Order: sequence, then structure tokens, then C-alpha cells
Amino acid sequence: MDYLIPNAWAQAAGTTPQGGLASFLPLAILFLVFYMFLIRPQMKRQKEHAKLVKELAKGDEAVTSGGMLGKVTEVGANFVKLEIAKDTEVKVQKHAIAQVMPKGTLKEM
Repeated sequence: MDYLIPNAWAQAAGTTPQGGLASFLPLAILFLVFYMFLIRPQMKRQKEHAKLVKELAKGDEAVTSGGMLGKVTEVGANFVKLEIAKDTEVKVQKHAIAQVMPKGTLKEM
């Protein structure tokens, strides 16, 4: 039966696998790279967006994540009313606000 299934022999005695810090180092370096280039910048953007949403006030000119530009007319706990045209208001979630524009942006458009 040796011609169909080859024999599996044990490894020679006396050889020890390299372990410890040397095998853990690439994993630690990979985690450090992920933290520096992915995790930390994302956390920074989240904090900036949370601050923007918290400081949102009536009269601000804002852009939603969908690209709608309007003036904030009412700020609630979870929702904001935007006036996108004269006598036209839409209600959007606070977290849908992507950016607060400088005052006077709507007049330029």
C-alpha cells in the first residue's frame, strides 16, 4: 500500500521551533501600522464630527451627507430642519450633517 499513500515520518529530534518575541514582533508591527494609519485618523474624524453636530445651531448653513445645502431653522435632540428654498423645509438627522458652511454661502449660490 506504500505506492498509493506515502508514509508520514516524524520530524527529526533535537530541532526546536523559533518562538517567543521573534515570532510576535511582525504581529506587533502590523498592529502598530494599522493603528497609526487607520484607527487613529478615524477616531479623530469621529470626534470632529461629533463636535460639529453638538455645536450645530439655528442660522447655520449646512450641507448634508447627500449634498443638500440649506439653512438650519430648528435644532432638536436627533433631528434638524433645513430650509433648502423659500418656504421649503426638510427634516434630516443630525448625524447626516456633513459640513457647516461659512455664513453667506447660500447668498452666493
